[in-house]
Amino acid sequence: MIPSATHVVVLPSYNTGPRLPAVVAEVLQHWRPVVVVIDGSTDGSAAALQKLAANEPGLTVLVLPRNSGKGAAVLAGAEWGRARGFTHALAMDADGQHHAECVPEFMAVSRGNPQALVLGKPIFPSNIPRERLYGRQISVLLVRWAILGRGIDDPLFGFRVYPIAPLLAVLGPRRTARRYDFDAEAAVRLCWSGVRPLNLPAPVRYFSREEGGVSHFNYVRDNITLGRMHARLIAEMLFRHAPVILRHRRRWRTETIALEGPREFASGVTH
Repeated sequence: MIPSATHVVVLPSYNTGPRLPAVVAEVLQHWRPVVVVIDGSTDGSAAALQKLAANEPGLTVLVLPRNSGKGAAVLAGAEWGRARGFTHALAMDADGQHHAECVPEFMAVSRGNPQALVLGKPIFPSNIPRERLYGRQISVLLVRWAILGRGIDDPLFGFRVYPIAPLLAVLGPRRTARRYDFDAEAAVRLCWSGVRPLNLPAPVRYFSREEGGVSHFNYVRDNITLGRMHARLIAEMLFRHAPVILRHRRRWRTETIALEGPREFASGVTH
């Protein structure tokens, strides 16, 4: 496999556990290069991956000195990519929840639409926790208010391809969107800046603790963070961004979408 010169995979990881090396190996089967950002982990994963990277030229491991949050880790990977000439970064979870075989299709759609944000629309398994599903539905509604309509089918799903320069422009100077609020705020602010969202279906896996599944989401703390984020974004939309997003939406309706590559998960593109 010839490494891409424009598109890189970024995996943020914080105490992901024993599944991490297998997930990285799976991604490397479908795409190169891959950057794993160890976000202040204390589980020994940094040493294990650095040993793997020593014999794998398609893999880079970045180690952040302290846990700064998922958003901070993705932005660190994007900064690394920009410094080396990459234009796009596909972010995905490091715990195996996302399917690595979807990476080539998402990258192909991004290459055909380099100005777009290519968002995953999750196909949930039957064992998804009900509280997560209901919480997502609320976030979908609130994000539609923030962008004045449809366009972001699932603001919390972290499997997506970012155009690096616009991402760093809208979030790099800010202090917000560094933890679990990153996915939704990044998508909304990119829309406000004129980056068109495209949505592709992507299957999701949920692993039990016995299977090595790890979640650091705190239902009280992190839902409060998300609630504050939604309130802030809606207020900003009302007082600053409404005229601009309406102009962007009119322009998007006239643009042509290019779809390339396998189509088994691409039937739900938002036009």
